[in-house]
Amino acid sequence: MPKFDRPQPPVFERVEDERLYRKQHLAAAFRLFGRFGFSEGTAGHITARDPEFTDHFWVNPFGKYFGQIRVSDLILVDSHGEVVKGNAPVNRAAFAIHSQIHEARPDIVAAAHAHSLYGKSWSSLGRLLDPLTQDACIFYQDHDLFDDYRGVVLAPSEGRRIAEVLGDKKAVILRNHGFLTAGPTVDAAAWWYITFERSAQAQLLAEAAGKPVPIDHEIATLTHSQVGTDSGGWFSFQPLYERIVEEEPDLLK
Repeated sequence: MPKFDRPQPPVFERVEDERLYRKQHLAAAFRLFGRFGFSEGTAGHITARDPEFTDHFWVNPFGKYFGQIRVSDLILVDSHGEVVKGNAPVNRAAFAIHSQIHEARPDIVAAAHAHSLYGKSWSSLGRLLDPLTQDACIFYQDHDLFDDYRGVVLAPSEGRRIAEVLGDKKAVILRNHGFLTAGPTVDAAAWWYITFERSAQAQLLAEAAGKPVPIDHEIATLTHSQVGTDSGGWFSFQPLYERIVEEEPDLLK
């Protein structure tokens, strides 16, 4: 049987090409979040660090439906919360949370947060996810719980506390609020969110039906090393990216 090397995230020589790539994949992530029902009014945001101005990030304009966002709709926000490119306001909570995550984690390119149904439901339990399935093992010992809900996050100091709990992990459960995921590519951060949401849904269903059997520590740790890699997160997003671009090519405008 021939051996095929799995594709890896692209490396760019020109910063303009890398910026366009990040913005295209960011717009696609929003379209997918809209398709999957993760949009809840004006809540939710995904950010992508600019490759040149690394203390700036691209984000969705406040109040625009995820399922209609195009590349040209994205706004660029600086480290003071000012919109430096684009003609729409930024969600204050988006700046308060994401600015602190991007500052605390130079390795992070993107972070995703939404008020999706199962994320909200699971967050109310104040618990970490259990390693019940292969997909849930993506987050085994790689997510944490922010166990201190204090209302809408509007102050950078609150975002800083969330960043501290996230630490070097790929996800954090915000109690009574929802999920947040982060990754070295837009693709990984978006995929982590999608599969985190589905893993929460699976555990809620399993616990409603009976007493699920968890995967033991040794196997869960091994599985995490197999399915929880950054490049694996990027690769898992590619079929979804190709699908949404084919079905909704206007997102690239």
